[in-house]
Amino acid sequence: MLFYKVWLDTRWRFLIGLVLLFGSAASIVLAYPKVMQLMPLVPSVNAGGELGRRIREAAELSRSYRGYVWSQWFRQQPTQLGTLFAALLGTGGLLSQSAGGALFTLSLPVSRHRLLGVRAAAGLAELFVLAFVPSLVIPMLSPAIGQSYGVGSAVAHAVCWFVAGSVFFSLAVLLSTVFSDVWRPLLLTCGVALALAMPDFVFRDVGLFSLSRVISGESYFRTGSLPWLGLLASAAISGAVLYAAALNFARKDF
Repeated sequence: MLFYKVWLDTRWRFLIGLVLLFGSAASIVLAYPKVMQLMPLVPSVNAGGELGRRIREAAELSRSYRGYVWSQWFRQQPTQLGTLFAALLGTGGLLSQSAGGALFTLSLPVSRHRLLGVRAAAGLAELFVLAFVPSLVIPMLSPAIGQSYGVGSAVAHAVCWFVAGSVFFSLAVLLSTVFSDVWRPLLLTCGVALALAMPDFVFRDVGLFSLSRVISGESYFRTGSLPWLGLLASAAISGAVLYAAALNFARKDF
C-alpha cells in the first residue's frame, strides 16, 4: 500500500521523464546519419580556452558512432535531464503532505523510518528505470541506421548514471524533510548539481572521480574500466544522506 501511494504521488514526474528521455535517445540515434553528412562541412574551430577545446573534442568524438553516442547521450543527458528528474522524484513526500493537512499517511501503524524507507526505495526504483530503459533504446534502435552499439556498454553507462544520480535524489529527499514545499528542495538540489559540474567544465583536470565524470561513465568510455571508486563513493554518500533524512524525519513534531 505504501509503495502504491508513493507511485500515485510521483507517477506523472516519472512518466514525463521516461517519455522525454526515451524520445531524446531515439532522436539522437536517428540523427546520426544527418550528422555524418554535415561533418565535412564543419570548419575547423580555432577558438581558444576550455570552450574551444570542448567544441573540437565534441566534433572529433562525433566522427565515430560510439563517440557520438557518448558525447550526445551519456555525457549530457545524465547530468541534465537525468539530474533534474532525480531531483523531481526526490522532492515532496511526507513532510509537504502533512503541512497541507493530509496526515493520513503519518497515522498508519508503521514507523517513520519505514515510511521514508519506502518513499526512498520507490523513488530509486523509478530512477533505475529512467537510467536503464532509455539507454537500452540506443542498442535496440542502432541497426535501423546501419550501426551497432553494445548492450553491455549501454548497461555499464546506465549503472554509472543510476548510482551517481542517486546522490541528487537522496539530497532532494533530505531537503524535503527540512522544507514543507516542493520548490526549495528542487531548486537547491539543482543548484548543488550545477555547482558540482562547473569546476569540471572550467578546468580540464579536476580529478578523475568528479561526480560529473562518474555519472557520464567517462572512464569506461575512454579506458573500458568502470569508475569503481567513484561509484562506491557515490553509493556511500547516497546512503549517508538518506540516513540523515530518516533521522531528521523521525525527529519532526507534527
